[in-house]
Amino acid sequence: MHLLTFRADGADTPRLGARLDGDRVADLTALATAAGARLPTDLLGLIRTGGPALATARELLAGAPATRPLTEVSLCAPLRPGKIVGVGLNYVEHVAESHRTLDTDRELPDRPVLFGKPSTAVTGPGGPILHNADLTKQLDWECELAVVIGAPAFRVDEADALRHVFGYSIVNDISARDQRRSGQWFFSKGQDSYAPFGPVVVTADEIPDPQRLDLSLKVNGELRQDSNTRHMLFGVARLIADISSGVTLEPGDVIATGSPSGVGAGMVPPQFLRPGDLVEATIERIGTLANPVVDAR
Repeated sequence: MHLLTFRADGADTPRLGARLDGDRVADLTALATAAGARLPTDLLGLIRTGGPALATARELLAGAPATRPLTEVSLCAPLRPGKIVGVGLNYVEHVAESHRTLDTDRELPDRPVLFGKPSTAVTGPGGPILHNADLTKQLDWECELAVVIGAPAFRVDEADALRHVFGYSIVNDISARDQRRSGQWFFSKGQDSYAPFGPVVVTADEIPDPQRLDLSLKVNGELRQDSNTRHMLFGVARLIADISSGVTLEPGDVIATGSPSGVGAGMVPPQFLRPGDLVEATIERIGTLANPVVDAR
């Protein structure tokens, strides 16, 4: 299933839905009410409920439900994660370009490089990426596969790690390159709107191998990143095992699995985002997450 959160008809309250046939939306909340079925009203609740809620959602969608065009609704971020665990330097070519332009280590890391992004950084499809020129002149992009945790994970073996995944989405790991502080990335990567997230969460059964997905990113229609998740240094299972060795991953937590090469800081000369730009991050079998850059001064 391609699960999403949306608003429609001017309503303030987001609704739980599913994308069908690529460009149509089914209202799972309305379907459950009409059928007298018990179903959480938001995606985080569905994730926490687990198998029974997923089974109910599938049953509701199996009966050719009424849908509306995707263009008639406003998509929100699928959910607000409890925590976002970012992964740095997780593609070989990105390690090389980061060493050349961002003074990171030349050698490939022997363990995942981890950092946190607060949930307040999340914005949804179409949500503005805030460009505050008083804080940054080097606002950059990073298209990343997002892993949404479905079952609590603590000290999980790599062989069992994917059993804890609910599904997959896209995170654009926006970074103010000139706001790193003594090597710390929190403010550089954690400001409001620096985690565009969506447009959907695709359940794990539809992506049995997360290491075989094309991903790309365009700025104003121009291709900037083009790679495949098979080039990760540390795959999804290894990341879950490593993080959970000391940190409990809870349902609804998100792992942003790292960026391939092609970031603005690595270009010659460097190029960074400006107000008026449109950033489109695409991952195979998930879709495209598009966000405009706006002046936030």
